[in-house]
Amino acid sequence: MQKLLDFYRSKMESNRDLLVLLLIGGLYSGGIFLSNTFVNIYLWKQSSDFVTIAIYNFSISIFQTVAFVFAGRLTKKIDRIVVLRLGVFFLSLFFLSVLIIGEHAAEFNFMLGSMLGIGYAFYWLAFNVLTFEVTEPDTRDFFNGFLGILQSLGGMTGPLFAGFIIAKMTDNIGYTVIFAISFFLFACAVGASFLLKRRGAEGVFHFRRILEERNHNRNWKRILHAHFFQGLREGIFAFVISIWVFLVTESELALGTFNMFLSGLSVIFYMIATKFIKPAMRKKAILFGGLLLYFSIFIILFEINYFLLMVYAVVIGIAYPLITVPYVSLTFDVIGKAWKAGEMRVEYIVVRELFLNIGRVLSILIFLAGVKFFVAEDVIPLVLTVLGGGHIMIYFFVRNIYLGSSKRKEILMKDQITDEKNR
Repeated sequence: MQKLLDFYRSKMESNRDLLVLLLIGGLYSGGIFLSNTFVNIYLWKQSSDFVTIAIYNFSISIFQTVAFVFAGRLTKKIDRIVVLRLGVFFLSLFFLSVLIIGEHAAEFNFMLGSMLGIGYAFYWLAFNVLTFEVTEPDTRDFFNGFLGILQSLGGMTGPLFAGFIIAKMTDNIGYTVIFAISFFLFACAVGASFLLKRRGAEGVFHFRRILEERNHNRNWKRILHAHFFQGLREGIFAFVISIWVFLVTESELALGTFNMFLSGLSVIFYMIATKFIKPAMRKKAILFGGLLLYFSIFIILFEINYFLLMVYAVVIGIAYPLITVPYVSLTFDVIGKAWKAGEMRVEYIVVRELFLNIGRVLSILIFLAGVKFFVAEDVIPLVLTVLGGGHIMIYFFVRNIYLGSSKRKEILMKDQITDEKNR
């Protein structure tokens, strides 16, 4: 254990901006995980309608897709740290709006989702570009793994704390408290951004050219298709499972406990994955993690109770780190070796997010069609079974990615190239 701690300490001490960026990522994770799960529950308690929740999540994905392109264009014109602050501003505005609207939030589900989607796009675009610029080839797996640990810690403590607060307070006062705390954490993230060295913008935004690059670069095409299928699973799993947990338990505290088990295991396995999954093992880890994620669905598909939900949480808590750490690193290796990766890093991130969000949008549209024309309780298990295979499909695209070796450190040299997020 001491060797593992020394490993992380040596990495952080060697790069100040990397440490600051991890701090910002940690504050963001704390704010999001504290409240975001419970926004879906908040809307559900007001509407008791899957369509309302799905439209809220649909608007997040739609506006995130459009805003990513706009944020990419803006990032090529102004300091990307300003773009990061704009993202946090929209996220703060979202929680402030929820606080003001209160018990009528379900009536404004599309508007609230649009603000959150814009905030996500600006934040993650800037965060990813900054990640490209503050990491080196030998710190990529470390950064992705440590960020995963911070996200898991946020996912472990945030929902549990929020569930406890909500359970102890009456008349939805607990929701007001946790939304206010999230607002404060985002304000701290803005403050931390002033510790980063300013990074000027330059160049023209060549979005269409990098979109067409998939016709010239097979590795780029494969990784984009992998991200589409990733989004296909994430679209509905982002909200259906949390609603199921709440329906079974009728308790926000139980939902928080569910997330604590999930994220607690993820913390451990993110550390293990970061330390032991080497580049040569990435594809096997992606396959194994994808299979675990898919077959975990069948734990809760035919019978659902709180015990089975906790077993499900344990399995996916192990599976996500196994697939995320190598998958994220492989994605940025592909980008790093792509055509003009240094000057086109913003465009590569935007196009990647475009494919990811197209998958999410299609997933939610399929869900909406299903619950509109069929009985929700009958069609949801079928939709989960079909779309839940998205992470398995990732392997069938990345298995044919071959990057070769390079003596030049052309990937992620400071102010030159590339790296990525989780969510």
